[in-house]
Amino acid sequence: MVLRRQTRAAIIVAAVVLSHWFLDAIVHRPDLPLVPGGETRVGLSLWNSTAATLVVEGAMFIAGLLVYLRTITFSDRAGRIGFWILIGMLLLAYFGTGFGPPPPSVEAMAWTVLAGGIVTGAWGYWIEWHTTTSPRR
Repeated sequence: MVLRRQTRAAIIVAAVVLSHWFLDAIVHRPDLPLVPGGETRVGLSLWNSTAATLVVEGAMFIAGLLVYLRTITFSDRAGRIGFWILIGMLLLAYFGTGFGPPPPSVEAMAWTVLAGGIVTGAWGYWIEWHTTTSPRR
């Protein structure tokens, strides 16, 4: 993006990456380094409370969903239905990982996350072909 002089897009991506660290600092136990290679570790341990985690993560999910829905318009019925199926699948995966049994191995967890990322990424890409960006006011 920077090489193509898409400065605005590069700034947005950088802000998203940086904001992810701050969001992680809220939920992680004190295991995140304050600076790369530093000894100081931070984390507010929100994950120690299931109820608080569900409230905060649920609010962030709904906020992101509302921002997205206010910025796009579905071009056709397939995009709208595909979008809501994806949201349902994401919610099922979220609650399945939160309340289901632990994975049988680290390798199984890694493959599941990789496959899930590929499927949801491709699905989201497909959905974008069925939307237009036109903020509603």
